[in-house]
Amino acid sequence: MNKGAQSILALAILGLMTGTASADVIKVGVIGTFSGPYALFGKNFKMGIDAWVAQNGNKVGNHTVEFVYKDEEGPNPAKSKALAQELLVKDKVQYLAGIYFTPNALAVAPLLEESKTPLIVMNAATSAIVEKSPYIVRTSFTMWQNTVPAAKVAFKNGAKKVAIAVSDYGPGIDAEAAFKKTFEGEGGAVVEAVRIPLATTDFSPIMQRIKDSGADTIFTFLPSGPPTLGFVKAYLDNGLKAGGVKLMSTGDVVTEPDLPNIGDPGIGILSTYHYSVSHDSKENAAFLAELKKGGASLDEVTMTSVAAYDGARLIYKMIEATDGKRDPAKAVDAVKDMKWISPRGPVSIDPATRHIRQNVYVRSVAKVDGKLINKEEQTFADQPDWALSTK
Repeated sequence: MNKGAQSILALAILGLMTGTASADVIKVGVIGTFSGPYALFGKNFKMGIDAWVAQNGNKVGNHTVEFVYKDEEGPNPAKSKALAQELLVKDKVQYLAGIYFTPNALAVAPLLEESKTPLIVMNAATSAIVEKSPYIVRTSFTMWQNTVPAAKVAFKNGAKKVAIAVSDYGPGIDAEAAFKKTFEGEGGAVVEAVRIPLATTDFSPIMQRIKDSGADTIFTFLPSGPPTLGFVKAYLDNGLKAGGVKLMSTGDVVTEPDLPNIGDPGIGILSTYHYSVSHDSKENAAFLAELKKGGASLDEVTMTSVAAYDGARLIYKMIEATDGKRDPAKAVDAVKDMKWISPRGPVSIDPATRHIRQNVYVRSVAKVDGKLINKEEQTFADQPDWALSTK
């Protein structure tokens, strides 16, 4: 985009600052992966939002809420920024939400203060995202939040020498840093660290490198989707599990839709995560029943559905607090320190970081009534984003 076009766009966005939403309709732009290899997670954004609207209606006071969806397909910062610009200028949305990948969220962040638009991040998991604008609030998770408990559990379970294998982008680098700092702080040693390009499909050379390192445990994070299933299958097929090397991951690596493809050889794999379809609570039962009523198969439910469901709750609260006016500071202030019981358990928005605090569960892949699930075995209660909370 040339400088002239940038100036026109900036003026168009700035023009939104003094406007207010129609008394009838307030639009929310949702950017997600609705096609391509990560389409299931965009679908879950919509499933979660639809469930919230089905339970709570599409009106907040006198205002009708309309969600407008745009497809980012995959990690493509330029496209996501262009989609956000289109939503702001053409669709005149008052809120932005969604975003699966960290680079895409970072590309959108500079538009928020220009346009006075809050962004509810429903997946992208790098800690620093919320620091890019005071108008960003997260309802998903961060890698530090889920990884610190993983490192503690690995050490407690007898791991002494760990190989870390993570995707080579923001969340993976966060996961590596969080695990290494925590595990070495407990007294363990990291004997290998591998950063894996996002486009990797053949993980056998990585498994050989881990074998050669002498590690007794692997810790891994990859973004949920085709790479995670490929990594776990390579771990099993290359004999690491059979050879006694344990696998500890964040829950991104063993999502429920992948468990049937991993099969019984995956039984016993440990992970730490903030949500599992098998979470036993009345709130989760009601949430899953609503998803099913809306036509969803419970075999395709992922963590992005509950992040979107809770994100819609925050957007409704923001609209209520501002009576539909474009006032991002007031909107964000209205949800700071907000507390509620989510389908994932008790949660709150940390007023200092605008990040969600939540339980992180230690789960093992188990077979219950003939079906593979992530069975919750231990709870790390009220976890902050450890990266931001220690700054």
